Amino acid sequence: MKDFFYAIQDLFVNVLFAPYDALRALELDNWWLANIVSWIFLIIGFVAAIYWMKQLKIFNDNNEEDKTVTAHQYL
Repeated sequence: MKDFFYAIQDLFVNVLFAPYDALRALELDNWWLANIVSWIFLIIGFVAAIYWMKQLKIFNDNNEEDKTVTAHQYL
């Protein structure tokens, strides 16, 4: 049973966290390159938010939303 937990430890430390260790080592050389992942996630988030707002505007322009007071049970 002890070997099972050591195998889980080995999987996480040596395999799954390897990209984070590489980014940590890269940060010492080039901060911008190390934070490219964060910039990519920010760009994806902004694109998703813009797409979401565009879809909301399409539904609002078509008057598809039920805006009556009794439209939702919690009201």
